[in-house]
Amino acid sequence: MTTTHRLHLTIDDQIENRYLPVAFEVPPGSDSLEVRLSYDASAGVLDLGCEGPAGWRGWSGGARSRFVITPTAATPGYLPGELETGEWHVILGLHQLPGAGLDVVLEVDAPATGAVETEPAAAVEAGPPRGSTRGLPAPDGLTWFAGDFHAHTLHSDGAESIDQLAARAAAAGLDFLAVTDHNTTSHHPHLPGVGARHSVTLLPGQEVTTARGHANAFGDIGWIDFRESAQRWVHEVAARGGVLSVNHAVDGDCAWQHPLTTLPRALELWHISWFRDLTASFPWAFWARWGEVVPIGGSDFHKPGQGWTLGTPTTWVAATENTPEAILAGVQAGRTSISVGVRPDATPDPLHTPMLLRLGDDLIALSAEGSVLVDIEGARRRITGPSVTVASSWGIGPYRLEDPDRRVLAICA
Repeated sequence: MTTTHRLHLTIDDQIENRYLPVAFEVPPGSDSLEVRLSYDASAGVLDLGCEGPAGWRGWSGGARSRFVITPTAATPGYLPGELETGEWHVILGLHQLPGAGLDVVLEVDAPATGAVETEPAAAVEAGPPRGSTRGLPAPDGLTWFAGDFHAHTLHSDGAESIDQLAARAAAAGLDFLAVTDHNTTSHHPHLPGVGARHSVTLLPGQEVTTARGHANAFGDIGWIDFRESAQRWVHEVAARGGVLSVNHAVDGDCAWQHPLTTLPRALELWHISWFRDLTASFPWAFWARWGEVVPIGGSDFHKPGQGWTLGTPTTWVAATENTPEAILAGVQAGRTSISVGVRPDATPDPLHTPMLLRLGDDLIALSAEGSVLVDIEGARRRITGPSVTVASSWGIGPYRLEDPDRRVLAICA
């Protein structure tokens, strides 16, 4: 059975409901469904998602125009499972509409007429030593693990499968990687097995994505409804035992605009967009206004050919072990440092990148000879050796290392 909806969507529709539900029926006995979306993509941008009677079934944003759901498999970005009889909804995100409106054709087949897409695999190869093998000085019982808190796969708008992304993380020398696909958790069940295959810890994440800002919800905590208020995200993630970070808070048209009365624990202070100009001072201005927060970094990797890879920048977390739970506990405790990672204009050398760590009451600058230590008020101090210890009573945190051209090299709170 095919159901066809022909819609003419305008700015007025976007104003009334940015996430438009379009109802369709799943008849008794249906073992699958398929949705196809058609419109002039040169004139507008629509996001695509699905909600069943029992709850959210997935999201692909503007990356797909088709999806299939069956009891045992689904298009990446969508959750497989039994198809409840009754009223379902395609959710159309009205992201960008022209002044004259947009003609849309939405077709639903129950059962599906097409197949479920499969994800490509990647070879398991011996990569470079992981960041943890560097043996950075850490408090007793803890190890500094190297990771990246922001990346995407075929389950949203990334170009690589989970398996391919895990292989890329291993090749970048990372111990862990957060997989943060947009408004979906369909990737979560695959992460433990794929991570074990490539010897990389894959943290479950969801990039809660709206037109007024993005946030990463970390942890195996279930789906966070992006249609709720951002303050609700903060409370929900904390109540479920996860960690929320505000992403790329001052980046172009993805800057953070949601009002908050209670701030989340973490902030993606160093996003790949900062690499356009590592002398830019907006992160310090924003951090000073934001207040006490745990800084993390993310490459926001989507596809090869962008000019960077995973670990750009690299976030280091001092944790008891390399598990999702221990890594997130380290973030909650504020045990993070961020390094420049594989800077686009530098030779990759993850085991010797300049570092700035807090150890007890001291700061330690490593592999940073010739750089300058700077505090939040602008006090400056030259680093004169490969390993320099500075009492944290010097200056006022947070702190950063800069090269002689004022490009940031490393950060710690």
